[in-house]
Amino acid sequence: MSQMEVTLAGVSLKNPVMTASGTFGSGMEYSEFVDLSCLGAVVTKGVANVPWPGNPTPRIAEVYGGMLNAIGLQNPGIDVFIERDIPFLRQYDTKIIVNVCGKTTEDYLEVVERLADQPVDLLEINISCPNVKEGGIAFGQDPRAVEEITRAVKRHARQPVIMKLSPNVTDITVMAKAAEAGGADALSLINTLTGMKIDIERRSFALANRTGGLSGPAVKPVAVRMVYQVANAVSLPVIGMGGIATAEDALEFIMAGATAVSVGTANFYNPYATVEIAEGIEHYLREHGVADINELIGCVR
Repeated sequence: MSQMEVTLAGVSLKNPVMTASGTFGSGMEYSEFVDLSCLGAVVTKGVANVPWPGNPTPRIAEVYGGMLNAIGLQNPGIDVFIERDIPFLRQYDTKIIVNVCGKTTEDYLEVVERLADQPVDLLEINISCPNVKEGGIAFGQDPRAVEEITRAVKRHARQPVIMKLSPNVTDITVMAKAAEAGGADALSLINTLTGMKIDIERRSFALANRTGGLSGPAVKPVAVRMVYQVANAVSLPVIGMGGIATAEDALEFIMAGATAVSVGTANFYNPYATVEIAEGIEHYLREHGVADINELIGCVR
């Protein structure tokens, strides 16, 4: 039997397949379809220091090859998350990765400090959030801000820190190096690409927010390219995501340099996607005589 275990920032995962934040909740709904213990990790929806109502509707639109979302990181806040979601996830033999969001550095730090004594394994910091103190530009679009927030989070975090990079930048490797300089333990990418859809019958924007995050198969080639670039630019482990729907997709990211992969949009139309992908990777290893998944990480140079 092939070895599927990978190590991410010192944390051992039984396999490299996890969920992408915002597409799986905290696993409650999906636990009816998927045994969460079969996953390497569950990455939670973004958690803020206080409840966020999210954006006005409509906030989801289908597009060729994927979807646009402008949910606005709606979430019930850290209090509910600690009381309800962590105990639920602790029932399963999987690692817990908490996605953290905020509008200021202080917001992030408040959540990170609240999680310091909680039984969660890693923190994923969503730096695609608009930084209200800097006029709304996302934290992840300014390398100075990336390094500063990474350093601040690392000072307060008890768990290893994954910085989730925004692809809406000129050079993703500049942001990756800034996160590495700030002390990040791992990186995850890509977050959604900014897109727009116009309803020609109504002559208006399809989303109330005008723009939204594009995800799904359409973004995969961009995501694979960025994961490859980042894996070769820094010495940190990388979690790859963006349009993964099959084991073949996941293996592309792994061969490009990803230690683990996150499955997002595919969960919406195939709730079994994560488990099918994990089984598919294992089948590939057997079929190709690969003894250990780690042999494939970054094998394409």
